[in-house]
Amino acid sequence: MINFRKADVVLSSNTVFTGLTNTPEPATIAIINNKIAAIGTEEEISSFIGDNTKIYRYQNQLIMPGFHDFHLHIILGSIELDSISLVNAKSEEEVAEMVLQFAYTRPEDDWIIGFSWENENWENKQLPTRASLDRVLPDRPVILTHTELHYAWVNSKALEVMGIGRDTENPPFGEFAKDENGELTGIIYEDAMELISKGAYNFSREKKKQMVKNFFKMAAKYGVTSLNDLYGPSSEIIDDFELYKHLEDLGDLTTRIHFYPALNGDLEQAKKLRDTYKTDLLQFSGLKQFIDGVITGYTAYLLEPYADNPKIRGNTTFPPELIKKWVVDADKEGFRIRFHAVGDASVRLALDAFEEAQKINGLRDSRHTIEHIEIIHPDDISRFHQYGVIASVQPYHLAALERDAYLSRLGSERDKLTFPLNTLKTARAKLALGSDCPVVPLNPMLEIYRAITRMDSTNESGKIWNAHECITLADALKAYTYGSAFGTFREHELGTLEVGKLADIIVLDRNLFEVPAEEIPETRVELTIMNGTIAFQQEK
Repeated sequence: MINFRKADVVLSSNTVFTGLTNTPEPATIAIINNKIAAIGTEEEISSFIGDNTKIYRYQNQLIMPGFHDFHLHIILGSIELDSISLVNAKSEEEVAEMVLQFAYTRPEDDWIIGFSWENENWENKQLPTRASLDRVLPDRPVILTHTELHYAWVNSKALEVMGIGRDTENPPFGEFAKDENGELTGIIYEDAMELISKGAYNFSREKKKQMVKNFFKMAAKYGVTSLNDLYGPSSEIIDDFELYKHLEDLGDLTTRIHFYPALNGDLEQAKKLRDTYKTDLLQFSGLKQFIDGVITGYTAYLLEPYADNPKIRGNTTFPPELIKKWVVDADKEGFRIRFHAVGDASVRLALDAFEEAQKINGLRDSRHTIEHIEIIHPDDISRFHQYGVIASVQPYHLAALERDAYLSRLGSERDKLTFPLNTLKTARAKLALGSDCPVVPLNPMLEIYRAITRMDSTNESGKIWNAHECITLADALKAYTYGSAFGTFREHELGTLEVGKLADIIVLDRNLFEVPAEEIPETRVELTIMNGTIAFQQEK
């Protein structure tokens, strides 16, 4: 082998998971510029080593493709990093005290913002009210988003500042909850949150820029080299694609971004975004919309009524025929579409829309995607493969939420197909994994652990939620790398370690294939290389 151009970086380990097989093997990798130039034995790669080559030799630490998070919300995750986390709170009163203490540390903040409270983790499991927040912080507006981001808890000052009262009309898909006397409780659902977010998330450009840069640092620390930034709660208020471009121009993007604004019928705007953002680091990748909400809030759309509330089965965000029209029109223009669909009725509606688009527009490699799929009807499982629809799943959700809440709302029969990961894989659906950060942490190790163990939120031995839905470690890693690359039409340049592909590579502090599953959440990233450049290195 004659080589004239020397490598910028050479990595070697006894355990390299290329993603092309199910087990790691010894290998040495040479990187030139931003691509993988060669993979072979240490001897075969020796000719690539020059005076300026950075050499990293590892023993049994796993080298693998960088993680590609297929579903998250960058700016919401950035805001969460700068806010109070309520994930460990055990009561409404404890949350109120945490809010008060946090407010003391942020005297300059106009709003107090918090994330990740979950009343199902509290002893009484009841939804909180604005009264408890009013007692501790009556003069500053507070917004605390539930762990699933589909409802929030606010104080009276927040309602006052945003001009919301008992006579304020609910949006078509959302609600300002009221008590038996018609008074606002302080819980706001779905699109009703937008009226509060307009005030709470009104950050300066400089503030938003710094928060986003901190988020990218966290991504590099966790070995996440590609992100799919999806339209989500408050996106129309906080999304800022120009900010991403500004950071790219400054050289401050340490992760690739594929973004998905709203599917809303405005295809001219979508075409402008598609034509504007198309670099290797930052690109428009499709359109996304919500079909329903979440099971815990009774806003997920079900085929049959909720077991513990037989009068309702949820609803759709928009009329089904409008959703189908949007899909057909966007598909005709070559856009790929991703739908938030939690309930079995919403999953069916998404599949029906994709089927209709195929019938009207003809078959193409669209790679349309359904997000979450927390419950599915058996008749719809095979339709993913039939229509080439990708299943985008976030396994840690099954531990971030209380299983008892799902059982009470769905009943035991429907629970058998809750979070149906292996069922979809066995039916030959293409899988792609992500986090849905900030609903749950960005750390991919948490997702991998739940995908292969199905351990529920109790973390108690034997508390496995639908053990038949476990997948193998190799399949989980592939779904978090190649599966996501495939989902963004980038499998030819990302997702596996192969000569000619972009050098997005990470090194873990242990070989996941040789340690007990319980160690996976403790695993750290030693080195993150994105686009051939070191984005993160663990301090020794």
